[in-house]
Amino acid sequence: MKSDVEISQETVMEPITKIAGKLGISEDQIEQYGHYKAKVNFDPTTEKPNGKLILVTSINPTAAGEGKTTVTVGLGDALNELHKKVVLALREPSLGPVMGMKGGATGGGYAQVVPMDDINLHFTGDFDALTEANNTLAALIDNHIQHGNSLNIDPRQITWKRVMDVNDRELRQVVVGLGGRTSGVPRQDGFDITVASELMAILCLATSLQDLKKRIGKMLIGYTYDRKPVLVSDLHVEGALTLLLKDAIKPNLVQTIEHTPAFIHGGPFANIAHGCNSILATQAALHFGDYAITEAGFGSDLGAEKFMDIVTPRLNQSPDCVVVVATVRALKLNGGADKKTLNEENLAALKAGVVNLKRHVEGMQRYGKPVVVAINKFASDTDDELTYLQNYVTNDLQVTGTIINSWAEGGKGAIELAKEVVSACDHPSEFHSLYSNEDSLTDKIKKIVTQIYGGNDIELSNKAKNALKRIEKMGYGNLPVCMAKTQYSFTDDAKQLGAPEDFNIHVSDLQLKLGAGFIVALTGKILTMPGLPTHPAALDMDIDEQGRITGLF
Repeated sequence: MKSDVEISQETVMEPITKIAGKLGISEDQIEQYGHYKAKVNFDPTTEKPNGKLILVTSINPTAAGEGKTTVTVGLGDALNELHKKVVLALREPSLGPVMGMKGGATGGGYAQVVPMDDINLHFTGDFDALTEANNTLAALIDNHIQHGNSLNIDPRQITWKRVMDVNDRELRQVVVGLGGRTSGVPRQDGFDITVASELMAILCLATSLQDLKKRIGKMLIGYTYDRKPVLVSDLHVEGALTLLLKDAIKPNLVQTIEHTPAFIHGGPFANIAHGCNSILATQAALHFGDYAITEAGFGSDLGAEKFMDIVTPRLNQSPDCVVVVATVRALKLNGGADKKTLNEENLAALKAGVVNLKRHVEGMQRYGKPVVVAINKFASDTDDELTYLQNYVTNDLQVTGTIINSWAEGGKGAIELAKEVVSACDHPSEFHSLYSNEDSLTDKIKKIVTQIYGGNDIELSNKAKNALKRIEKMGYGNLPVCMAKTQYSFTDDAKQLGAPEDFNIHVSDLQLKLGAGFIVALTGKILTMPGLPTHPAALDMDIDEQGRITGLF
């Protein structure tokens, strides 16, 4: 079988002007980046009835793979096959995982967005712009302290970190300002990965350039010696930072292998941020399509929960249908099977592992929206395994379960799923929020833990308790919560697979993100700067004299 990059390179793409034309986007509304990529100048205030919104999520990710983006792209191509006007809205890949181990974010096989090599690398430069804006702010903060510190900023209480779009564990904790009086004030600092920056969250939650500037001005960068908050607006640099992001805020238009239009924009991780593409991209998909398909990062316990509780109120539209992706292989792993034997039939492990899918489906049903399960078929799945899983979904979970094979067949491999999704979208439903703004901060976290994760309670460290007191004293306890948690488990322990019971979630710290408008609850041993694995994907990549890329998945 050909690799993803080989399939992508053999695709005959349509000019991006033609893709835009299918949506009614004129040439003066796009800024081309070559022949097959473009920025779109979109005004979300334009009046037009919005299309149906489909949210794709999954069970907890495993080393066995779930193929959530492959399903998302395949579903879009299948709706296109059914002559529906459909537009995708997806996240941009981060170079850290691309060069590390997670891989890209463009789908796989014959269900991909293209050109996948460009998208997985620098694309249109959005992440580069975010990195520069983030680090410009860091430099301006230190420069302010160097030249008199009129704001009385305490260098020990600076909360703003520098970032890089690289998995680099060496930079988690650093000391800056060494080299004498002319080189700044020595202090402990650290780096996050770019996608963990609050600027990334703000870019994805902003509804206009002016909203972006307003949110940047609200960002908390640290505290004074007398513990008063210092905001970006106190430095008067929100205009300069917005200037650096003036192009990055515009959604990027590309296409799938089957020429379905796709907006790819923004990319916060769901385990350390809110995990959804930009509101502007989703609004554009809703505006230009009768069906908009978007995807939330990692499993439903992370990305989908955050889409429902953080994005939906800002989007002013809830999903008409939720698709939960599952695979036989991943469920067998959740049921105790050895990763090395996943190609072998193991009904016992599958029966033990389906509890993971059950909890994800039930968690999404709490929001009141129809749920459809997409069983993503792998070549090693046996008929007995697939039959058991489909019967379990239909009879035990009492939701529609459809086997799809978009990786090998593209849109044709997801036709039945597309039909079920259309039917589900036509079902009248009412959205139910998990919590209200009036709930206390601890109650919000508890509701997520008990109703989505299936846990018992939360435990706050002394550091988290102190942060809670400070946040409530400042009057920000009404903000929503963004959980920072391992993606591999419902618990804060990545090794606890399946559907663990009788557990508590340990909150190590609470971080105030005023620009994004949420509070990050750090749990377990979550890291905002990942490291590279023993065998990084970068070791297998190359480029020849003709510029042809190999090894990029």
